[in-house]
Amino acid sequence: MTTDTPVFLKDAQDLLTEQGFATSNIWYHGTSTALVDSIQEQGLKRSGDQALKEAAKKTMATIGDDHYSETTEPVFLTQSKELAFYWAQQTVRNRSVRIEGNEQPVVLSVTLPNDINSAVKPDVGAASLLMVKEGENYMAFLAAIYQENNQPVPSIDLMKADRMDYLNLLGMAYIDRDLPANVIDLVCE
Repeated sequence: MTTDTPVFLKDAQDLLTEQGFATSNIWYHGTSTALVDSIQEQGLKRSGDQALKEAAKKTMATIGDDHYSETTEPVFLTQSKELAFYWAQQTVRNRSVRIEGNEQPVVLSVTLPNDINSAVKPDVGAASLLMVKEGENYMAFLAAIYQENNQPVPSIDLMKADRMDYLNLLGMAYIDRDLPANVIDLVCE
C-alpha cells in the first residue's frame, strides 16, 4: 500500500528503528480542517468532535434507539506526523459521511511538559479496532511505512502483544485528559 502523505509530514525516517517509533514529549494528532479553529481556541477535548457526536445521536434517534449514550473517548496521539496524517484522513472520511463540507486532513503537534507527558499511555484498546477493516487498512499503511524505511514489518499478535508494542511498533497512544490550546500547534510546510 502506498501512502499519499505530504512530504513535509514524512518523519518515519527520523523516528523508526528496529524497536519501532521513538517517543519524546512531542506528539501528533490528526484531525480535520473544520475542527482546527475550535481546537486552537479550546484545546483538544476528550470526545471533542461534538458535531459528529450530535449527528450520531440524531441517526440513532431516527432508527428508534432513544437510549443511545455517548462514550467519553480520550485524546488519541501518535509520535509520528505520518501516522497522524493517516488518522486525519480517517477523521475527514468519517465526518464526510454525516457532515457536508469541504474538509481536509491536518496534523497538529502537541508539546507536553514532563508532568503531563507521563500521562500518555499505549493505546491497547486499539486491538479491537485493528481487527476490523479500518484496522486492516491501518496495518497495511503502517507496513508500507516500515518497508519504505527499510525496517522489518512488525509481526504482532494483537491479543498477546506487550502493551508497549501498541506504542512503539504501532504508534498508538492516548491521554485521558483535555489538552490546553497553548500546547498545540498546526503542522505546516
